Amino acid sequence: MSHRVEKSEKEWRQQLTREEYRVLREAATERAFTGEYVETDTTGVYTCRACGAELFRSDAKFESRCGWPSFYQPTDTDAVELVEDHSLGMDRVEARCASCGSHLGHVFEGEGYPVPTDQRWCINSVSLRLVPKDPTA
Repeated sequence: MSHRVEKSEKEWRQQLTREEYRVLREAATERAFTGEYVETDTTGVYTCRACGAELFRSDAKFESRCGWPSFYQPTDTDAVELVEDHSLGMDRVEARCASCGSHLGHVFEGEGYPVPTDQRWCINSVSLRLVPKDPTA
């Protein structure tokens, strides 16, 4: 798939830390309960750490106690692309940034969380950057 932001692997390696590259470009997963946004309740917008595209808003974030930030929907349906993931012997749906193709996490449905979509977008903190809402705006 072609993305708006295209870079060589060398360029991605220069831009991202080792952990960011491992998760965003190699589809790894950060350890549960270690990410900086697991328990934050700051109001703002979550963007892709690789390209800066807006992905999620804090009003769609909820506490799932799963060890990663959880959202019930992305900011826009075009912000995230969904890809079937059959790795590790599981059938899952991978979430990627639609702008640059970076791995964000996975989407799960039907788990019974009290959210409007019955979805849990389980996203790695290292895939995101929180841009806090300006309190003077």
